[in-house]
Amino acid sequence: QVQLVESGGGLVQAGGSLRLSCVSSGRTFGLYTMGWFRQAPGKERELLAGISRSGGSTFYADSVKGRFTIARDNAKNTLYLQMNSLRPGDTTVYYCAGGRSFYGDYAQPNHYGYWGQGTQVTVSS
Repeated sequence: QVQLVESGGGLVQAGGSLRLSCVSSGRTFGLYTMGWFRQAPGKERELLAGISRSGGSTFYADSVKGRFTIARDNAKNTLYLQMNSLRPGDTTVYYCAGGRSFYGDYAQPNHYGYWGQGTQVTVSS
């Protein structure tokens, strides 16, 4: 049973930066593609970024491309999201997610089947 726990959220001024972390309890973290989502109450879940099992390939949604960077450290069972140039529109809850199969496209939201509890990011203007 895989458990994912996010941390690193908080309050930041517009233009600032935050780094989110996601720690997995699974013994086979390196076998899963991973991603970051965000979802505000009443809004559709949005896939922000995905990363291959080795970390050698990544995907970014247009809304965050050039501002956010996804990375992973398989030796530490940890996924990261570096968020720069934050805007008030980035305010929402951010979720770590794991892929549900060895195959498939990690750029597609339905690829993911394991979820963390979320961490709140608030960007003030």
